[in-house]
Amino acid sequence: MAVATEARRVGPRRLQTAGSAKLREALVGYAFVAVPMAFFVLFFLFPIGYAIYISFYDWGILGKIGYVGFRNYHDLWHDHRFWRWPPHFHDGTAITNTFYYTAVVVPCQMALGLSLALIVNARIRGKAFFRAAYYFPSLTSSAASAAIAIYILNSGGLLNAFLGRIVGHPVHTPWFGQSSTALESIMGLNVWLTSGTVMLFYLATLQSIPTDVYEAAAIDGTSRWRTFRKITFPLLRPGHFFVAVISIIGCLKIFDQAFIVGGGKGSPAYSTETAVLYLYQTAIFDAQWGYAAAVGVVLFLIIFAFTLLQRLLFGRAEIGY
Repeated sequence: MAVATEARRVGPRRLQTAGSAKLREALVGYAFVAVPMAFFVLFFLFPIGYAIYISFYDWGILGKIGYVGFRNYHDLWHDHRFWRWPPHFHDGTAITNTFYYTAVVVPCQMALGLSLALIVNARIRGKAFFRAAYYFPSLTSSAASAAIAIYILNSGGLLNAFLGRIVGHPVHTPWFGQSSTALESIMGLNVWLTSGTVMLFYLATLQSIPTDVYEAAAIDGTSRWRTFRKITFPLLRPGHFFVAVISIIGCLKIFDQAFIVGGGKGSPAYSTETAVLYLYQTAIFDAQWGYAAAVGVVLFLIIFAFTLLQRLLFGRAEIGY
């Protein structure tokens, strides 16, 4: 009877001690989470909310001038430098150039990155060297690479000298200096620069595929192309989703190379004008911060819509159903 009484006395104390330990553990966990969450709210959520707030005002260098409601969005809808319908390539509008750039660069860099990942994932000698060599351009500063590309692609540059030797007569095409080739030259530069990063993402997904499916295919005598088409490519679906999302977001935010090549003005003939570059010009050159905030909000909605669309199309493989 005494033992039972003592057990009843000790039981609640142990429960109280266990409850206190769980509470302390939870508080420590929340403390660790609170620091990155505070940075996220301060540097991501607050700027987004403040940009939405500014977009409803006529906001200049001296601050808030007056409430204009949806006038900034109305003016942006009719702004032919931002967008024009129906769109035409090289028409000098920021949205058309950005969409055209995205539509070309994303599939090209995904195809090149996947090809490089397949090469370095195969059983070849010097795989470590090739991985480093293919990834090295991604480590280069975009500003430095654009400056070097300007030197290579000018009318008297190395590319024209090389092409002149091939065709047998001098070539003096200013690749960044004419509207018909300026944006395409930036496309080629960025496909080369980003293919190494895409390669690493695909390589990680390739190495997560079980080897037994390849062994079964080899036993059945399946060709390499059929193995890739029927096994490898479908199992890379989570990698496709991740790479497509980050690639489209990066392309829709293209700024630095367009700024350097076009001198910050979208030259020549606004052929290098992009959505973020137009936002920069509106905010810095024109000091129309309310209108620039409206541009940023619209661009945010476009990026969010593209990401949601990709999630609905083939993002279910990311969570396994």
